[in-house]
Amino acid sequence: MSSDQEMQPQAAPPVEAGASRPPPQVVIQMGGQGPGLLVRAIWFLFVGWWLGELAVLSAWVLNLLIITLPLGMYILNRLPQIFTLRPSTAHWQVERLGEGVTIVTAAEQPQRNFWWRVVYFVFVGWWLSFIWLELAWLAGLTLVLLPLSFWMFSKSAAITTLRRT
Repeated sequence: MSSDQEMQPQAAPPVEAGASRPPPQVVIQMGGQGPGLLVRAIWFLFVGWWLGELAVLSAWVLNLLIITLPLGMYILNRLPQIFTLRPSTAHWQVERLGEGVTIVTAAEQPQRNFWWRVVYFVFVGWWLSFIWLELAWLAGLTLVLLPLSFWMFSKSAAITTLRRT
């Protein structure tokens, strides 16, 4: 058999009368999930612990000023990446439109009312987030509490503005 014959598409086998086709399969192939655990651990030990603290302090100062608040929140939302190179978590929505048609799209988590989040930030989030982030940083320095520290950093946006991730 020549290579041209191998590349030809093959016809699907005929479906017998009265037999139903099997349901189509949905396959979603995700891209890489970031660097491996060893690289992330080395990053944290040599860079992440001090760069992360600088990011925490910078974000908190930026959050105090209304004009720089978006930049401060951007930094807070990326703390897990700064500390450990952990990629962002993606949420996916799957819709089946009809026979054999499936649409997969990236989806945001539904958020609380914007004004409720603003009121929370003004009265609670700005000071509680600083305490939360500093405790998370201190927990990370102990190495024993490192998993708790990483969890706390991943929840920093929720503590600051009630953002759902």
